[in-house]
Amino acid sequence: MDRCINSIIDQTLTEWELILVNDGSTDNSGLICEKYSSQDHRIKVISKTNGGVGEARQVGLDNSSGDYIIHVDPDDWIEPNMLEVMYEKAESESADM
Repeated sequence: MDRCINSIIDQTLTEWELILVNDGSTDNSGLICEKYSSQDHRIKVISKTNGGVGEARQVGLDNSSGDYIIHVDPDDWIEPNMLEVMYEKAESESADM
């Protein structure tokens, strides 16, 4: 999970919002989420009872404020310029998806 979150924090595009949905985990995930949230104002944590990945993603969508949204699972990570490249392409193409 740390590698995933750090890969978002380290993006070349700096204007982003990260919503971490703690979907009823029974390990230390909630504490990890809270640690990052306390260190970076762009990170928001939502804790809820387990409802599965679809419900967790919907909660994230419902609480987002951005124009563009991506989903990253906790065992994934993204390249440092991914958000910048995707944002620039979406804007230049007037993408709606």
